[in-house]
Amino acid sequence: MSAMRVPTSLPDLLRSAAFARAYALTAIAAAFLSTAVGRVAGTTTLATIVTGLVVLGVSVLVLRRDELSVIGFAPTSLVAFVAWALISFSWALDGAHGRALSSWLTLAAWTIVAITVAHIRDTLQIVRAVGDVLRWLLSASLAIEVLSGIIFDAPLARLGVQGLIAYGGPVQGLFASRNLLGFVTVIALVTFIIEWRARSVPRPVAVYSIVLAALLAAFSGSPTALVVAAFTLLAVLLLSLARRTERAARRRLNAVIASIAGAGILGLWILHRPIALFLANRSGFASRVELWSAIRVWIGQRPVTGWGFFGSWEGDPFPTNIIDLTVAKENDSALNAYVDVVMQLGWVGLLLFCAFAALALVRAWLAGSDRRSVVYSWLPLMLVVLLVESVFESYTLTNVGWFLLVICAVRAGQERSWRTSIDMTAPIPLPPQLSGPR
Repeated sequence: MSAMRVPTSLPDLLRSAAFARAYALTAIAAAFLSTAVGRVAGTTTLATIVTGLVVLGVSVLVLRRDELSVIGFAPTSLVAFVAWALISFSWALDGAHGRALSSWLTLAAWTIVAITVAHIRDTLQIVRAVGDVLRWLLSASLAIEVLSGIIFDAPLARLGVQGLIAYGGPVQGLFASRNLLGFVTVIALVTFIIEWRARSVPRPVAVYSIVLAALLAAFSGSPTALVVAAFTLLAVLLLSLARRTERAARRRLNAVIASIAGAGILGLWILHRPIALFLANRSGFASRVELWSAIRVWIGQRPVTGWGFFGSWEGDPFPTNIIDLTVAKENDSALNAYVDVVMQLGWVGLLLFCAFAALALVRAWLAGSDRRSVVYSWLPLMLVVLLVESVFESYTLTNVGWFLLVICAVRAGQERSWRTSIDMTAPIPLPPQLSGPR
């Protein structure tokens, strides 16, 4: 066996497979730890980390430009949404331009980092990298909760850890809130099960990972995680059915699944008010309905363009400061990504966001149902997790949620895209190898 060639220059290092793997692991860890880093070290430290990843990512893409295609570089719908968010800077209120620009730069930075990861790693390598990172982060989260709640019996305020594991939770781990931890555990369960099915990790590692994620999901006590997990399980069953169906009948089955899903979404949209009022009488949901009602007033004032992109509600940008006063509660988001998009970018922004997400899901679903390797199931299942979670939280507009959404959309576009018929030189993805260097 020939020895691995050692990079002799900085460009060689940046183009190497070892650097690609290290970059992917670092970027994924930074995305999942963004909330913890911001709480402990401050937003300046987080911005520095992301800026460094952007500089390295752009350098890698420039050096690998001969492997890339302009047409296949990023989905058009993604470019349109990010461009609309930038254009919204022009109608932001006086005094809010600085916040709008910094928020857009954050969105663009995570977009660049995600595109870089999607281009320098294939789907299996991304699944492995996400699995490796989440194994360490969830293990560390459990260790921190045990230290805080059992050994020292004291909360860790900077991390948001309340130390309640001895009482059955809820726990937060490294993710600041039980809902974010619950969201991460669902992502982890999907990833770990795909790893196990693809035989990309030893069986004891897979069993440990799945048990760890399930344990922390239970301790998180997140009601949204339970709903997201239920919809994801339904998606698993439908995708498995599509994968087992003969190719000739698979297109018709996928059309039926898409029609049912579309009808369900339309029905939920038409009946969203009575459904919200019904759920408002249930524990933990009344505050969300009150918040959405307060936001609707402000959406009505700027329905087409919105109030300008500002991402998260951190720092109480206008009109979120007035909304928080109205509901007498401080919120980090609209607790619904779609509502947040309408408020910030108007109905135009929502249409662009939904088009971006829907195209990514369709492409990922077709790739997941047609390809033999189970690893391609990760893309549609991850998109289902992200889009269902968006009904209850706004994670997909910032940090790790947006990062994963862009990765899945870019990879799905590479696996199944009409654009390859325009550019015949666009690279065609090869089936992943289940062995070899990681």
